[in-house]
Amino acid sequence: MSERLPWIRLPVEHWVHWEPLRGGANARELVAAHYPKATCFEVVAHPDARMPAPRSLWQRLHLAHAARRPEVGPTPPEGGAQLVWANMLLHQTPDPVALIAAWQRALSVNGFLMFSCLGPDTLKELRTLYATHHWPSPVQDFTDMHDWGDLVITTGFADPVVSMEHIRLTFDSAPRLLEELRGLGCNTHPARFAGLRTPAWRKALEAAIERELRPSPGAPLALTFEVIYGHAVKPKPRPTRVGPSPRIEFNSD
Repeated sequence: MSERLPWIRLPVEHWVHWEPLRGGANARELVAAHYPKATCFEVVAHPDARMPAPRSLWQRLHLAHAARRPEVGPTPPEGGAQLVWANMLLHQTPDPVALIAAWQRALSVNGFLMFSCLGPDTLKELRTLYATHHWPSPVQDFTDMHDWGDLVITTGFADPVVSMEHIRLTFDSAPRLLEELRGLGCNTHPARFAGLRTPAWRKALEAAIERELRPSPGAPLALTFEVIYGHAVKPKPRPTRVGPSPRIEFNSD
């Protein structure tokens, strides 16, 4: 997303980093490098989710030299930010309409939203494997980028630009693949397996991955991730048009 920042000419004095730990800590430095004089605000669901301050001397010296650590405030003023940065959040929330509306409220007029999330082709290889074995889905269903664009408009934004790309991650072994997925987050599919899996099932899963996802002996295992990127602008409020009051005449005769 940071590669799109030069497209936006609006001066940014205040920007909001929404759930920074869930969206990746590296984004803080990328955005701050583009807007070195802007104040950053954090929005988090829990105080422990705030970005930690650099602790080691090397970290402090590195960030001071790079001039990339922005001034950080705990609470953004409503309607006072020119940029909301929301990386990899939409597919994690149970109420995307409420989340997008909160982003809209945080922005000033002509402020812009930049967001990313996972799309429907994410983990398509693993979905196929699970379906072949009649196992519940390994991951929730993801929303298409066109639907996100429509939702952004209906929530009060204008001029959305949404695109996507496919990224393939490769792994040497099934245990390494599963370790990576475990670190990415939980499966929120409503029909997911409700209990705990046994070690025997885990071995069966690893064997199926090695057998069905490895294209040839010695080739790496690969998983597809569809990443959706979008940005949109908060427009000026449209004036409410009120028609003339109806007049009803009564004849007393």
